[in-house]
Amino acid sequence: MKKYIFLILTLILTLGSCDNVLDKEPLGMISDPIVWSDPSLIDSYLANSYDLSTFINDIEYDSHRGWASGPLSRAWFPVSTITNISDECAAGWEPSWETGGYKPYDFRVDNCFNSWWAYPLVRELNYFIEKIADAQVDEDFKKQRTAEARFLRAFAYFNMVKRYGGVPLITKVQNIDDPQEELYPARDKEADVYDFIISECDAISGELKDVKMDDGRPTKYAALALKCRAALYAGSIAQWGNVQLDGVIGIPADRADSYYQASYDAATSIINSGYFALYDKDPDKATNYRNIFMDENNEEVIFSEMFDGPSGKFHGWDLMNEPYGYHPWGCGGQSCAYLETAEAYEYKDGSPGIIDRDKIDNGYLWTVDELFGNKDPRFHASLQTQGSVWLGDTLQVYKGIITEDGTITEDEYKGIPGRGRSANPDKRPYGTPFMMLKYLDESLGIVPTWGTSKTDWIVFRLGEILLNKAEAAFELNRPDEALQLVNQIRERAGVAQLTTIDRDKIRHERRIELAFEAHRWWDVRRWRIAVDVLSKPLSNIKFILDYKTRKFKLEIIPNHDGLPTPQFLERNYYYPLTLELTNNNPNLVENPGYQ
Repeated sequence: MKKYIFLILTLILTLGSCDNVLDKEPLGMISDPIVWSDPSLIDSYLANSYDLSTFINDIEYDSHRGWASGPLSRAWFPVSTITNISDECAAGWEPSWETGGYKPYDFRVDNCFNSWWAYPLVRELNYFIEKIADAQVDEDFKKQRTAEARFLRAFAYFNMVKRYGGVPLITKVQNIDDPQEELYPARDKEADVYDFIISECDAISGELKDVKMDDGRPTKYAALALKCRAALYAGSIAQWGNVQLDGVIGIPADRADSYYQASYDAATSIINSGYFALYDKDPDKATNYRNIFMDENNEEVIFSEMFDGPSGKFHGWDLMNEPYGYHPWGCGGQSCAYLETAEAYEYKDGSPGIIDRDKIDNGYLWTVDELFGNKDPRFHASLQTQGSVWLGDTLQVYKGIITEDGTITEDEYKGIPGRGRSANPDKRPYGTPFMMLKYLDESLGIVPTWGTSKTDWIVFRLGEILLNKAEAAFELNRPDEALQLVNQIRERAGVAQLTTIDRDKIRHERRIELAFEAHRWWDVRRWRIAVDVLSKPLSNIKFILDYKTRKFKLEIIPNHDGLPTPQFLERNYYYPLTLELTNNNPNLVENPGYQ
């Protein structure tokens, strides 16, 4: 073992350029052979790989930009980052911290945001898989932990392929005497990476436990859920993308149906298992939907990343997104929905949730109930706005008062503050009046500091699986089944059933049901609609309190971010590998448009 470690260290020292490509420096290499005969020490080794896997919203904050990088990034910004870069939300704090440099989709070849080159993790997992094969431990334990490691490795490759397209498939530990083409590997085809992920999920689904949950470890159904999601992505890319670089990016169109079928079949296996059901415990539909994320390990959850409790981990979702006026630093509302997102929520009768523009233009005065009373209950479970209740207080997000003589002031007027406590304060003028609620734990009260949230992050839940299957069924020309699946989601939500189905309706339902769960950014990219969807300014709305009636005048702000119109380009469907990687490994070809 000591000789083996010496060879690895020699490789790192003599091939310095290569370790920048695959980052092969040993992280937690264990030289004591006793480890591989002790299940508790084996578990300790694997626990580090779980931590590196970053399940929370499938992303790692860009390690190259700013102070919010590295391990603390998981406590500060990761959920907000992937939500705010999409068309779901704006950053409620200074945009320079979050999306100010990103909203124009500044994918730079010298430094790309949201990068996730996962080879440190892949190396650790390959090492683990090789060493445990000869470990002197119980065979069932060995089988389970090997399958877990393969799941983590497949998840890592999924995180890379959805960013870069094809990446090198490395499934064994590299040694100093390996051929140069293995030490400096070329990129595999995008289809081959997806095929690897799917085949690994098939293989390990028979090895992992056939149970609903396993104390934060992946089960058979977590592997099937990963297959379901990955195959759906691959089907979309085959259907809507273009093959370039001889298949390093893009998937042949004739493979779309086989991927959709794989996604459909995996979803069917999960649904038919009998372990899972849509969460439906509370008669109040908004409360019920909100509790999907508060009532941990409920019947809808397939796999979640555990925070606090057994993992000892924590994150700052609650601190970052407390309502304005309740945040201990005077911030709050780090992820605030655009008006377009708020209006995407229909009314309960299924009619569009768009606010009447003629009434706005004519100075109509609204009650909160007129605006939001009949909204899809998921709106009230996911967002807070004027009239919402937090910690027993009614939120006041208005900015300005219409005085008795019709003028507007933001000064105090007859004992009424010129702006509500919950309006974004002057020093943080970037948010919208639609503040995040989903995943916030109100029982924490006013959160004093970061890292206090104990809320688990749901990686896979049945709601997503039903929508995955609906999308796959529709693309496989099974519209009746797609309609039935979507209506299951709508019935639980408390929204009118659809009578017909089409692709846009399925995508719309996904936008609402999975809002702020780190899906939207990847969805608009895999559907290849991001060039249209993300290349436009997004809106805000201002509430102005009428002193006499206590109703509200509305004012639309058409370009909330105040930036030049964002431009998501065709090349941005893939991230650049960056010069750092391609300079250190000449066999890594860069993605088109970034040379």
